[in-house]
Amino acid sequence: MRSLLLFGDSNTHGTMPMPDLDFDGRFDRDERWAGRLAKLLPDWEVIAEGHPGRTTVHDDPVEGAHRNGLTVLPALLESHRPLDLVLVMLGTNDLKERFSVNACDIGLSLERLVRVIKVSEAGPAGAAPGVLLVAPPPILEVGCLAGMFAGGAAKSQGLAREIGAAARRAGVAFLDAGQVVQVSPVDGIHYGAEANPALAEAFAAAITAHFPD
Repeated sequence: MRSLLLFGDSNTHGTMPMPDLDFDGRFDRDERWAGRLAKLLPDWEVIAEGHPGRTTVHDDPVEGAHRNGLTVLPALLESHRPLDLVLVMLGTNDLKERFSVNACDIGLSLERLVRVIKVSEAGPAGAAPGVLLVAPPPILEVGCLAGMFAGGAAKSQGLAREIGAAARRAGVAFLDAGQVVQVSPVDGIHYGAEANPALAEAFAAAITAHFPD
């Protein structure tokens, strides 16, 4: 059985769209796209590592330095190895106004994460795991998260282009989730229930195509 690590943020965690900042709803395990993906890939062990608020490479001065993806990635690669494949879907939280980064910076940050994976020796027999780099869909500035992500909607329109370019430079597989799902109009960041089966099916198809037996 091959192993797949899903390295992401709240949208990998299964966080529901938030009507207010106190809301902490999470889709049931079998309803989340990660759980659905596991059922579509019965020959894979699917390991969901989604942390709400996770950034690519930034210590969050408000929500905590532990949300820095670059900091935690090496430990996760070691704890779950051997890994055949790592699916990376990050970048949305980098759009928060507090980080002052643009789509190009986010693409470069994701490219750095890919380099960490490729030199990790966390794959079978000490090789590098494969990588599927995913661009999250553009965001909206609505609801309770609008202030936190002020200015992010315009920046997010360039994410797919920049992350796709990063994937090409790094020589890894790429998928644009914005061609598959949209963010919820409730908070402009998280995905509604309808996105779960769509993402699972798109990821399963991409994994089967790029990483055949």
